[in-house]
Amino acid sequence: MIPAPAPADRRSPAAYVLALLPGLLLCAAVTGAALGVETLELRLFGRAWLDAVVLAILIGAAIRTVWTPPEALRPGVAFSARTLLEIAVVLLGASISAATVMAIGPGLMLGVVGVVAVAIAAAYGLGRLLRLPHRMAMLIACGNGICGNSAIVAVAPVIDAEPEEVTAAIAFTAVLGIAVVLLLPLLAAALEMAELPYGVVAGLTVYAVPQVLAATMPVGALATQTGTLIKLVRVLMLGPVVLALSLAVAARAGQGGSGSTLTRLRAVPLGRLVPWFIVGFLLMMAARSLDLIPAAALPPMDQAATALTVISMAALGLGADARAVARSGPRIAVAVTLSLLVLLGLALALVSLLAVG
Repeated sequence: MIPAPAPADRRSPAAYVLALLPGLLLCAAVTGAALGVETLELRLFGRAWLDAVVLAILIGAAIRTVWTPPEALRPGVAFSARTLLEIAVVLLGASISAATVMAIGPGLMLGVVGVVAVAIAAAYGLGRLLRLPHRMAMLIACGNGICGNSAIVAVAPVIDAEPEEVTAAIAFTAVLGIAVVLLLPLLAAALEMAELPYGVVAGLTVYAVPQVLAATMPVGALATQTGTLIKLVRVLMLGPVVLALSLAVAARAGQGGSGSTLTRLRAVPLGRLVPWFIVGFLLMMAARSLDLIPAAALPPMDQAATALTVISMAALGLGADARAVARSGPRIAVAVTLSLLVLLGLALALVSLLAVG
């Protein structure tokens, strides 16, 4: 599982911070290297084929392959992998407002919700058929169905995913995400899709918001606007899905005793039943919808969420065993690919069913 930092109740705050500092500095150094490589990509190629999130994992995992961090670094690495990650998820809630979601219309919004639900169930089923562990199958399903890296890292602490599982899921999803950005405009041309339906398909299949922009801008402004709105609805599903998983995990933890599921859930600590960062995510979204967050604060919050996510990914890479990832690689690659194809099929079916465009 993603390690939790050592408890601070037996030492002073200053001593606790000092214990975290070495590992935090290591994660920050890996993050700096990832950002540097991303900047180099932009200067050489005009775009970042691998973004800093993926690069941080790869660099961290490469370091972990040849060097095991000593005990003094582990508290800070663990803190980065879990607590900073949860803070980033909270900040993501500020990027979504109810008005933005409702702008696409209730019919299409419900269709997007249905596609996400079916895609998650189908991807999880495919993963299990390929004999992937339960947690890995769930990470792939949520990453594929919702928003790639962000969904994977949000779901990971809820289901107690191992660092190797998170690293593998993000690595394979990231590689395929790049392929989707490059190939989706070609599919639109081959199918002679208009901008509006293409925007819906892109918003439903591309993993990250920046990738949606990259996949839709070559087609047109309407495709870009539509794709971004649809993508935001998918991101909105992150809170309910993680909450549902929390309930499922809590119910499974109470199995074996007598009484109803509700009785078992009542025995579970509230923090386990409803993770604090999901509550924070929903509160941030509500604050954004009520215009309680100043417009000037939104870009810094988005930048902070991105920075914390990259640092967390560096920590996950530093805590991952590359040999374990390699052993499960082929099955994960097949599961991610088939899951994406199912999602693409569902997106095309929705566009056809609703006669979009």
